Amino acid sequence: MPSFASLRSIPQPVVAALYMLAATVLFSIMVASVRHVSSEVDSFEIVFFRNLLGIFIIGPIIARRGLGFLRTTRLRLYAWRAAFGLGSMFMWFYAITVTPIAEAVALSFTSPLFVTVIAVFFLHEKVGAPRWIATAIGFGGAMIVLRPGIAEVTTGHMLLIASSILMAVSIVSIKMLARTESPERIVAYMVIIFTPVSLIPALFVWEWPSLNAWFWLFVVAGAGTFAHIAFTRALSKADASAVMPLDFMRLPATAVIGYLAFSEIPDVWTFAGAVVIFVSSVYIARRENQDRRAVRAAAQPVA
Repeated sequence: MPSFASLRSIPQPVVAALYMLAATVLFSIMVASVRHVSSEVDSFEIVFFRNLLGIFIIGPIIARRGLGFLRTTRLRLYAWRAAFGLGSMFMWFYAITVTPIAEAVALSFTSPLFVTVIAVFFLHEKVGAPRWIATAIGFGGAMIVLRPGIAEVTTGHMLLIASSILMAVSIVSIKMLARTESPERIVAYMVIIFTPVSLIPALFVWEWPSLNAWFWLFVVAGAGTFAHIAFTRALSKADASAVMPLDFMRLPATAVIGYLAFSEIPDVWTFAGAVVIFVSSVYIARRENQDRRAVRAAAQPVA
């Protein structure tokens, strides 16, 4: 049995990869659980319970570390992150109840593309022609999945794109918070802020879940909370360009679950478009990492 010392000796990129793989598995479980329980519980309620039960999961961490664990000077950024993140969650949870889950996951890969655009307009980052070209190709991949004019573009599809835009803003916020905040604190503030706000729309469609639904709601909350922790830890231990390729495992994982659990058979266009989107996103992440290293190298004093 490996000792704690040997576990600590594992290279950080390997640890980051393991966290990302864990996040993809947990995320796939969450998506499938949302789809399953949505036959009985409204998506607004699912969002509320996902956050409420998340408090019970993150609560022991807060209790163990004390209220001082929540001390931060970045409440404004947490609030902005919560506003965009919760809006994205509402759209996402509803969309996956009315859209094949493989298509939903394929379109969710557009978030890094929107991150590039948002970084230019809100963070004033300089983006060269190669990244703009990759971004355009990535959006072309989204068109392959949607095929407007050939296949029906549904409300669910439009909500998925809107969710990706809001999630992109949330990702930028998480990256900014991760510079000074621990992954557990970021997740703690997420559920603390999300829970009371998400209760408001849930009250308009409220019905008490059955015993079976409670089980699946706990699965949604557990998988979603730990997936978020694992994802944040992966980004804190390695560059996004190093771990994001593993995120593509969400597509085959959810495709298999969709087939086995819901008899959904994704067409070849979903996979083809997802590959285009994902390759573009990985290229953008790598270029961003290279540009960041070049800036750091140029800023170092010459010996």
